[in-house]
Amino acid sequence: MQTKPENDTDLRLKVNSETARLPWSELEKHFAQGNVVWVANELDLVEVAVRISHDDKPTIVQWMADCKVAKVSDQQASSWQAADASLWAVVVSPFILVQEEKPTRH
Repeated sequence: MQTKPENDTDLRLKVNSETARLPWSELEKHFAQGNVVWVANELDLVEVAVRISHDDKPTIVQWMADCKVAKVSDQQASSWQAADASLWAVVVSPFILVQEEKPTRH
């Protein structure tokens, strides 16, 4: 029996606790293996991780169609390397989801 994502508090807490800021340099080897996935800032990184954990294909396909979730491009990787960027990251095996730091509102 599959739990409903809305009631998946334990998984959300687990994913949230496993989310960390990492320098791009620590993610490059995973990028080289094709396992790093970019998540647009308008999406919640934890929510995306939970949806992928549940294999919610319709939602994931829609996000990909809307260019909100995608494998990290060579251009993104180069710019993060040049900027010595630090990204929010969480593992949803075999992938590492990454998201740039959201701009703070003043």
